[in-house]
Amino acid sequence: MIRIVFTVLMIFFSNNLHAEVVKEITINGNVRVSSETVKVYGDIDINKDYTKNDLDEILKKLYATNFFENINLSLDNGILRIDLKEYQVINEIIIEGEETNKFKTEILRLINSKNKNSFIENLVIEDEVIIKKFYQNLGFNFAEISTKIENFDKDRVNLYFLITKNNKTKISKINFIGDKKVRDTKLRDIIVSEEHKFWKFISNNVYLNLDNIELDKRLLTNYLRSIGYYEAQVISSYTEVNKEGYTILNYNISSGDRYKISKISTDLDPSISKNVFSEMQNVYQDYIGKYYSPFSISKILEEIDEVIVDNDLQFVEHSVSEKLSTNSVEITFNIFEGEKVLVERIDINGNRITNEDVIRSELIIDEGDPFNKTNLAKSISRLKARNIFGKVEETVENGSSDDLKIITINVEEQATGEISAGAGIGTDGGAFDFSIKENNWMGKGMQLSSFLSLREKSLKGSIELNDPNYKFSGNSRFYNISSITNDAKDSGYKNSLVTLGIGTRYEQYKNLYFAPAIYLTSDKLDVESSASTNLKKQEGTFNDLTFNYSLTSDERDRAYATTDGYIAGFEQSLPLYADAPYIKNTIYRNNYYSFTDNVITAVKFYAQAVNGIGEDVRLSKRADIPSSRIRGFESGKIGPKDGADFIGGNYAAALNFETSLPNLFPESSNLDLNLFLDFANVWGVDYDSSIDESNELRSSTGIAIDFRSPIGPMSFIFAQDLSKADTDKTESFNFRLGATF
Repeated sequence: MIRIVFTVLMIFFSNNLHAEVVKEITINGNVRVSSETVKVYGDIDINKDYTKNDLDEILKKLYATNFFENINLSLDNGILRIDLKEYQVINEIIIEGEETNKFKTEILRLINSKNKNSFIENLVIEDEVIIKKFYQNLGFNFAEISTKIENFDKDRVNLYFLITKNNKTKISKINFIGDKKVRDTKLRDIIVSEEHKFWKFISNNVYLNLDNIELDKRLLTNYLRSIGYYEAQVISSYTEVNKEGYTILNYNISSGDRYKISKISTDLDPSISKNVFSEMQNVYQDYIGKYYSPFSISKILEEIDEVIVDNDLQFVEHSVSEKLSTNSVEITFNIFEGEKVLVERIDINGNRITNEDVIRSELIIDEGDPFNKTNLAKSISRLKARNIFGKVEETVENGSSDDLKIITINVEEQATGEISAGAGIGTDGGAFDFSIKENNWMGKGMQLSSFLSLREKSLKGSIELNDPNYKFSGNSRFYNISSITNDAKDSGYKNSLVTLGIGTRYEQYKNLYFAPAIYLTSDKLDVESSASTNLKKQEGTFNDLTFNYSLTSDERDRAYATTDGYIAGFEQSLPLYADAPYIKNTIYRNNYYSFTDNVITAVKFYAQAVNGIGEDVRLSKRADIPSSRIRGFESGKIGPKDGADFIGGNYAAALNFETSLPNLFPESSNLDLNLFLDFANVWGVDYDSSIDESNELRSSTGIAIDFRSPIGPMSFIFAQDLSKADTDKTESFNFRLGATF
């Protein structure tokens, strides 16, 4: 042992004791880089002792500049000789095979090689991989990337990237194999990737995209776990590609057993009073006996965080322990005192387009705050949820002292533009929808979207700007302009509305959301000679400025494919200025119940009241019931009638009972069945007494069948009215082919 230690010490000291004073420095081979610059980069001085280790450090520093292809150092008799071979310089980077300037600009931004920088072959090889991945994300999975070097002069070269895109790879089929537990139709609704169909002529998601595949795997895993499959995972994904550019995309799923929460408890650090978290037992009871869901755990953790904040427990952290048994899971929330460490600094890297303030606005941990792993994890989750970054990673390092930490957040920006379109045809006419959306407008994290909807009887268009974190206050803010024109062929009028709006929405308290807004509306009514006297009185253009607000309580297990919980809301519209002032009140509540995996029931209630203030309510502001809430009746064709025209009412209400039987038919049939029982009424007229009010309860029952056909999704509604008014227009069958996406 002594001999080993002695040997190590001899090696160490031999490298450090053999030092020589540099009296002279000679530098050879440098053309672009001056000798003085070389000395600065290498931190080289005369009249200074240099060991072999010191010379190695000089080498590292000079190579790190990326100016030199080869460097030789020698120190002899006080003379430090530095022989250099400089890299050639990239005079210009030229991209061939890509005609779109936008893509050329993006490629130049992504690659490591840059104009006027050194030409380094290893970087060029890495750039080829980067460009190939760029085209793969656009759907060009057979893209071929190569390079060509052209000498510009003795020291400079032109670098060519030669691109052959070939055909985009379309997804012809998406299969789910393995222990999937859930029907393919449901899983296809969950993922981003889509099968190529003729009606999806604009959607980019029908092309094979590696980033989309990774996102699909996360979405599938999260969905299965959210409905109780605790151990669910996507084992693998693979493709089968043919020469025609079509591919079959396969996801191999292992769902495992379905688990319910059998027990929830708290494990408290002895230093924390038990009384502080005693009320959490009441929260736990709401989740015991229900299927395990990560979202439920997140909600409980939010409650724990509130207790921590309310009691000013600055350095208290928490973790979750889960113990599995047969089809059940026991959950323990561990609450303990963490290190008394503060955040010294937070560094942000990788945001080339996105403003740094946008990223920092999503962080719930700040410089100077107690370092908390939970808050850091939540901050990273919030950043990922913004859908403007393909990757978000964090690292934590020691700061300038033991009680300080430096957090580094690395983001990788992704394409944030979306375009979609859809078309359909049915018994109620044709339809066409088109939308464009940018999720990171001007790098400020704002969402800019436009929408166009064309129906047989209406034309709708809108442009909206949504700032999810207005002035970094944590509140969203939106601005929109919309235009709606209704021109029914069988009506004696044409109604056009143009609306400007500004508003916000934020969480007031525990899933209770408050959304105030102000709208300026121009309402134009053109009438025909066949129109009634009452409608002719409303002809012309009317303007109003209203204050709208809503309160929403959302306690659903998930917003999509809800199986449990409820959502309820109240909305009110108040006049600030109006040519024909009115007050509108709306309430609604939807409750969801999952009796078994095969039976899911929803009960929905809706009611609206519109009352004029000294004036009759304008036609466009009157209450109505959409056909989705009273199936078996033509849209807008129930309630008060003025001559030949249905005019809506002062009041409207609907009650719906719906039962979904997702597994009634074999999966291969591509059929889904829903049963419904609807009740609704539209009544109340503030016009003259001659108008037919038809104040009777309407009701209907029937079945709704969804069929995924080879030519597109089809919806069939078979309805039978149970009660109606003589003036109502009914329809026992409704059909629709096509869908928006």
